[in-house]
Amino acid sequence: VQLQASGGGLVQAGGSLNLSCTVSGSTFSINAMSWYRQAPGKQRELIADITREGIDKYADSVKERFTLSRDNRKKMMFLQMKSLKPEDTAVYYCTANIWVDPVDVESKTYWGQGTLVTVSS
Repeated sequence: VQLQASGGGLVQAGGSLNLSCTVSGSTFSINAMSWYRQAPGKQRELIADITREGIDKYADSVKERFTLSRDNRKKMMFLQMKSLKPEDTAVYYCTANIWVDPVDVESKTYWGQGTLVTVSS
């Protein structure tokens, strides 16, 4: 199982960017999926997560500006980011809690490699 994050890039403050996260490999069930970010010199922080049923939650720092969605059939997650600020500059990581095989005792959280978002002032 692998996660691939994409869509990062350079954008001006006030602009928008859309990130995607794709799960590849054989999976039995993909549970909660999340986006974390890590700004230079700072700790990694959870910014948004979404349950399999589509219930989403956001950190205060991105609430009302970021929107999370997922497509269970395509095994993808999307993060729409608008009104971007320079402080949103970070490497963005997607994670997914995955039940790979129904005989597994427990599910496991997998991480993507990260995609860089740079917001210029």
